[in-house]
Formats: sequence, C-alpha cells, structure tokens
Amino acid sequence: MRSSFRLDAVLVQAVIAGALSFSHLHDLAEAAGQDGWKAWAYPVSVDLLLVAAWRRLRTLRDSDAPRRAAWSWFAVALAASLGANIATAGLLDLGDVPDWLRILVAGWPALAFLGGTLLVHTPETERAEPAPIDSVEDQAELVHEVVTEPEPASAPELPAASPAVPPALITHARKLADDHRSATGQAIDTDTLRARLGVPAPMADAIAAQLT
Repeated sequence: MRSSFRLDAVLVQAVIAGALSFSHLHDLAEAAGQDGWKAWAYPVSVDLLLVAAWRRLRTLRDSDAPRRAAWSWFAVALAASLGANIATAGLLDLGDVPDWLRILVAGWPALAFLGGTLLVHTPETERAEPAPIDSVEDQAELVHEVVTEPEPASAPELPAASPAVPPALITHARKLADDHRSATGQAIDTDTLRARLGVPAPMADAIAAQLT
C-alpha cells in the first residue's frame, strides 16, 4: 500500500528553525545563571508567549477590536527569541554575561506570566465595542422602521399633517435625486422617490417639497 505521507519542506524548515532558537535560548539562560531544568524552561516560556500573542492576533483579525496589546506582547516574545539568537552568535561572551542580561533573564518569568494572563483573560467587553451608526443609509433604515409601524385599525382618520423629516433622510434623498438627474436628465418624481426610500406617501411628499 502506497504511503500518503508527504514531507513538507516548510514544516521541516520550521522544525529546524524552532530547534535552533530553542537551543540558543537555553544556552543564554544557562550562561545567565539558570542551570538545570530552569534553563530548559526559558525557551518554552518564550515560545508559548509568542504562540499566545499570535493566536490572539488571529482571533481579532476579523473584528474591530484593538490589537495593540497583542502586537506588543508578540514583539516582546519575538525580541526575546531573536535577541538570544544574536547573543549566542559570538557577539556575547557566554562565559562573562553582563549583569543587566542576568537581570533580564531572571525577570522574564514574571513578564511572560503577565503577558500570557492579559492575552488569555482579557474580558470580552474590553475587546469589542458596538459599531456606531454613522452612515446616512443606516439612519434612513432606522427612520424607515419607525415610520412604517402599523397604526391601530380603530384610530380615527384625522387631517394629515406634514410629517417631520430627519435631516439625515433629507441628505440621503437629495443624493438619490442627484443620481436620478445625472442618469435620466430629469428631476426625480415623488413616486420614484418614495419607492427608492421606502417611506409612506406623506413622508415622500414632505421630502420632495424640501428638495425643490
């Protein structure tokens, strides 16, 4: 039976790059005084923070929620990984690590824990806000829903008064009228305006009166 396994060059490259980066982080942590299992825990911590930040960015990709925090923690984890790769390339004497680097390595667990907690446990209410209604079409749709509510069958008939027209609806109607004139060379009539806006006849008459 023919095997369906196919070696992916990108996957192989990712494994090699991950192993090298993992080894560099271990060597740097060990040189900074973190021996034994602690030196092996550092690359795991850096990679986990990097993955958590990347997953948050993918989660927020199709939303309007702010992504600054996710990008910030992604940059912190990437800087830690990239910094270890550069430091172990012969630019740093691993036998005589400076004090500031020892401080950074010793303080990394608290920083990584803070970043991971904020990325995973950010409340939903802080990640997304309702989109404001700022377009003329949205305002016109809301007005349409209000003015088309059915009236009680027993309501007495009264002389029709000119309904109040919201400014946003006038602006939208004027745009429709300009488009109609550009397309046909004629002013838009009340029936066409009413059909385009989807409003009752009295409302269409009031709007048409303000367009002339």
